[in-house]
Amino acid sequence: MLFSSIPFLYYFLPMVLGVYFVCPRRFRNGVLLAASLVFYAWGEPKFVWFMLLSIAQGYGFGLLAERWKNDPKRKNLPLAASLCISLGLLGWCKYAGFFAQNLRQLTGWDIPVIRVALPIGISFYTFQIISYVVDVWRGTVPAQKNLIDLAAYIAMFPQLIAGPIVRYADVREQLNTRRTTGQDLAAGLSRFVAGLSKKVLLANTLYALVTQFKAAEQRTVLFCWLYALAYVLHLYFDFSGYSDMAIGLGRIFGFHFPENFQYPYISRSITEFWRRWHISLGTWFRDYVYIPLGGNRVPRARWVLNLAVVWALTGLWHGAAWNFVAWGLLFAVLLLAEKLWLGEWLHRHPALGHFYVLAAVLASFVLFDADSVAGALGVLAGMAGLAGLPAADALSLYCLRSYAVLLLLAAVGSTPWPQKLWQRLAGRAPWLCAVLGPVGLAVLLVLDTAFLVDGSFNPFLYFRF
Repeated sequence: MLFSSIPFLYYFLPMVLGVYFVCPRRFRNGVLLAASLVFYAWGEPKFVWFMLLSIAQGYGFGLLAERWKNDPKRKNLPLAASLCISLGLLGWCKYAGFFAQNLRQLTGWDIPVIRVALPIGISFYTFQIISYVVDVWRGTVPAQKNLIDLAAYIAMFPQLIAGPIVRYADVREQLNTRRTTGQDLAAGLSRFVAGLSKKVLLANTLYALVTQFKAAEQRTVLFCWLYALAYVLHLYFDFSGYSDMAIGLGRIFGFHFPENFQYPYISRSITEFWRRWHISLGTWFRDYVYIPLGGNRVPRARWVLNLAVVWALTGLWHGAAWNFVAWGLLFAVLLLAEKLWLGEWLHRHPALGHFYVLAAVLASFVLFDADSVAGALGVLAGMAGLAGLPAADALSLYCLRSYAVLLLLAAVGSTPWPQKLWQRLAGRAPWLCAVLGPVGLAVLLVLDTAFLVDGSFNPFLYFRF
């Protein structure tokens, strides 16, 4: 089930909210867990047991990690066992086929082709289980004694399939003490509708241009640029839209999830970009991979290796293909260059830094979306006019006329300017905003509904996660 679907918006969510707010507070985590299992089973019933197995082992080994924390002989056993199971399940489902295929090509061995269905959201909930067990092992959080409460945290449908990656420490107190106020309801609903509109009105429409490019028999320099711009903007509004919806839903249920995007396209360095883009993933790799490897408190050669490992894993997290590995390593090289040479120059020339970030991100996401590294290089060569493509043709000019306004609106919408304008208006005419806010949300919800009813084009980006 998708947030951006009629069954979720007008059947599932109202029913869940009705039951949730009617039942006593002590039963609400159970209601939330049951709703989350139904939500997940709606699309993939056979993988519910898979997620429950992951939750059960995280719960059990979390208790053992706390019980044995002062036993030097057994202290590390629960953590090691939990990591083996979590990463083993993730590796088998997501990477078995990838590694088997590459091993077959490398060695020539007659290795059978492995095809394993990928449970949706496994990368997200696996990372949450790992962070929980590691934090208990470190002693930064106590183990959760109530299985239902822990399962409700891990399987919580607002953030189950597309994040943000919520750590147990962020919601531990809220699991049993949360209250939903009128302000929470209003803020949560506003955030959800805004995210839904990002997804339905902007991301889906922009992706229609992406599909036109991929289906075109003839490509041009102009078409390559339109595709790259549309995909970069689509990716932002799709992913940040889902994060907004998750944060909004969490707020409605009384949870305060961390922010996941902070206008990354206004960044003036790649370092800043990754402090603004998919924040929960970046901080997860920092705290659970980079720092345990030694971070930057090691000799330079080891530090370079640490960066390469972290970003190769970041790439693989996004998908089991070499273009994702190359995408991650590209950012490792850029971050390394900034830390060693470019950082000071970017600080002195912020305008050029902004241009550099946009160019690097544009090229990187072409690689991210490609079927192969060679395919990405072909598109980039076309954008640079090095592939022998014509400058434009009738189709690319038609797409330019059709999508120019949308691309411009999306570009402006990816900056803080609309929010700053709204805040300025709220400061000068709060009464006007008090009227325009609810009316605007109602109009957006009607438009979102109309788009979902009339169109069948509602791509789901997170099938590979």
